[in-house]
Amino acid sequence: MLEAAQLECARGSRTLFSGVAFTLAPGGLLRVTGANGRGKTTLLRALCGLLVPAAGEVRWKGEPIRTLREEYWSDLLYIGHANALKDDLTAEENLAFTCGIAGRVAPRESIHAALARFGLAGRERLPVRALSQGQRRRAALARLAVGATQPLWILDEPFAALDAAGTQLVLSLAGEHLARGSMVVLTTHQDARITAPSVTDINLDR
Repeated sequence: MLEAAQLECARGSRTLFSGVAFTLAPGGLLRVTGANGRGKTTLLRALCGLLVPAAGEVRWKGEPIRTLREEYWSDLLYIGHANALKDDLTAEENLAFTCGIAGRVAPRESIHAALARFGLAGRERLPVRALSQGQRRRAALARLAVGATQPLWILDEPFAALDAAGTQLVLSLAGEHLARGSMVVLTTHQDARITAPSVTDINLDR
């Protein structure tokens, strides 16, 4: 359902990678690895349609994502390396806001349950600027607990700033998502042991 055909991306005059091709079917996990500066985040942004590759094409359900636009983005949950939280809003308000941008209205009970699952019970109404870096990452990742209906998750270094319990929670949620026949793409420097019907690895160092 997600296809990359001979993708090439560059930064200035330097080619980061070329010839990247894969097909990710329902239940498939794609792990992207490589040293810093190899283009992992750039590849994910190209898969999200946030940048246009120098060559090649990304397709969703057989159609180029550049023509699908909003239809594709409504099926996509993207969490970047940055938390993308507004410091003056509470964790609850941030999660409601990001759900709204994705065209979904999440009930307050669902938002509170998601934040509680990520260890933020009692902190839902604190402004994000009052949270630690680890808590901010958990607030951003709480979108995973309310994003089951979006069939494609693209996650950039989701385990950064997380402790062992937080990492295990993200691994579990990703495994549950894949078991439902959805898809997960992620970059990581860690050994992400996620149970999946099929696993594809792309190492940009090669």
